[in-house]
Formats: sequence, structure tokens, C-alpha cells
Amino acid sequence: MVHFIEKAKAAAIVSGILLAGPALAAEAPAGYPASYQALVDAAVKEGKVTVYSTTDAAQAAVLVKDFEAAFPGIKVEYTDLNSTELYNRLIAEVASGQGTADVTWSSAPDLQIKLAADGYAATYESPEANALPAWANYKNTVYATTAEPVTFVYNKRLLPADSVPTSHADLLQIVQGKTDALKEKIAAYDPERSGVGFYFFNQDEKADKDAWALNKAFGKASIKLYTSAGAMIEKVTSGEHLMAYGIFGSYALARQAKDPNLGIVYPKDYTLLTSRAVSVPEQAKNPNAGRVFADYLLSKRAQTIIANDAKLYAVREDVDGPATTKTVEAAAGDVTRAIALDDSLLDGLDQVKRLRFLKDWQKAMKGE
Repeated sequence: MVHFIEKAKAAAIVSGILLAGPALAAEAPAGYPASYQALVDAAVKEGKVTVYSTTDAAQAAVLVKDFEAAFPGIKVEYTDLNSTELYNRLIAEVASGQGTADVTWSSAPDLQIKLAADGYAATYESPEANALPAWANYKNTVYATTAEPVTFVYNKRLLPADSVPTSHADLLQIVQGKTDALKEKIAAYDPERSGVGFYFFNQDEKADKDAWALNKAFGKASIKLYTSAGAMIEKVTSGEHLMAYGIFGSYALARQAKDPNLGIVYPKDYTLLTSRAVSVPEQAKNPNAGRVFADYLLSKRAQTIIANDAKLYAVREDVDGPATTKTVEAAAGDVTRAIALDDSLLDGLDQVKRLRFLKDWQKAMKGE
């Protein structure tokens, strides 16, 4: 009798496995070339994808979970780094000759393009490439996955209405006129310690003839500098700082959902759209899984999550949600400027130009 029960249990288990098998198989997304299934199968055989990313793990969790559901058998190993750490770690791994991470996903696209230009990124034409804006593809090596506004944030409870800037020009006037009142009350990325910070301030220099006047005003107001947007937002909501300059709209929007006292400004003179750029390293240990993950981030499925759940601002224009280029244009007006993934981003990383910028920055921080 016991033997019969055990046989019945075994039959039920086998039956369950057979029934569940097709549902659990990782399949190529609908509409992809038939040949893509071979890539998915190879990725499943690799079994995992190692992702180095600047996106906060908590904010990326919904994407990681959905990817693993879409491609069972591929486990995501996700490491959250700042942009400079990511860049340096990838180079160090290449130098070791032991293989690298499988995906780099960075909010400093200039550093991603630098890696590609120096031969560290694999060339790969994604099946999703044609769904992207023309500016979002760098030579089939680096792709933009987001189009995020660069904003100002402020504490609604503490900053008087007449001190809330609506543009870069307005901010300059306010800081120059209320320097003493704003001493140590403004936060920003540190361009000397943060790749994103350097990138943002470098883009401002290109976009605004008064960028250095604003930097000098920041110096006179003893601006406080950070390497983390999360830390800046936290200090604004706590009241330690009144405002923060150059903040990813995605992080601001996510925090505002929890704390409505955080105000967000989309500058009315120009609002830069920056991107989290994805690439598959040339020496990836699991290159097939890396390509599948990169394609996933660019897919309409993931972009819909980016626009709605992760609120990272979708780069694709065929998705809807609270975080899209359409919502930025509705808030800022027709002043958005997408920072294209092209060779011009390498200019700011030229060592001579970089040293010139940092020398001028150090003078500006002294109010000179």
C-alpha cells in the first residue's frame, strides 16, 4: 500500500514537471527573429548575468524580478556602484584577464562611451535598436535605456516661494541675491569625486553661457558636495539643506511619492535629458546572458515598467506612464535637450580639458 502511494506521488510529480516545463522554458520575445531563441538558450546555459549598475538596487528590483520571470533559468547578480567605481572596476577586471561582468548599466554615459571607444564594449545590434530615438545608440555598443530630466529639488516646507527657482538663470539670481541666507543650504554632485557630477556640470557648461557664473555663486554660498543623489535628497527632505541642484528626476519622483514635501523643478530655460546607458563588455563571462539582459531593458515590456513602476523615465516613445519624455515636456515645456550618445561626450574626458575644468571648478568653489 505504501509502495503504491509513493508511486502515485512520483507520477504526480513527474506529471507536474511535464506540465510546468513549457511554461518555465525561457523563450525569445514575440516579434524577435527566430534565430534569437539560440541566444536565449545559450544564455540559459550560462545560467546567470552579472550586472554592474549605478541604479539603486531597490529601484531596479522590479526590473530584475521581471527579467527573471521572463527568462527563467537566468539568475541576475546585481551590484550597485557609483559611476566612477563601475568604470574603474570594469577596467581592473579586463586587466586581470579573468573575464568581466556581463552588463554595465551606468548613469554616466560619457564613461560608457569612453569604455566603448577604448575597446572594452562588445558590438551588438540589438533587435530593439530601431525602436529607440536616433540619439540613443552609440555605434551598436552603447544604448540609452532612459531619458531622465536633470532637475532641482527643494523642501516645500522650508524654502520660501520667492526663493524657488524656475530656471538656471533664476537660480543664479537667487543665489547671488541671497548668498548669506543660502550658506551651506544647497547641495550638488561633486564633479571631482563623482563621474555623474563631472558629466552634469560639463553639460551645463555646454548648454549655458552663465554656467560658470552659477558655479562661482555656488562657491560663495559654500555649496555642499556629494557623490550620491540619495544622500542629497535625504538631506533636503530632512531640512539640513533647502535645495539640491542637478538631481535625476527619477530619484526625485520616487522620493516625492513618499514625501510630498519634496518639490521638483524642471528648469524652464533648458531641461537636460540624460540616460542610463547599457553595454555588454567585450570580455563578459556570460556574453549571451548579457545581450539578453540588455535587450530586455530596451524592450517595450521593460520600458513600460521603467515608465510606471521604476519611474526611471522611459527612452522609448511608444510607452505611457508618469515617467516618460511626454510627461517631462508637459512639465518643462518645449525646452528639453536630450544629451546624445556620440563622440562629443568624449571631449569632457580629455585629460587636458578635464584638468582645465577641475582647475576652474576649484577656483569657483573659492568664489573666484
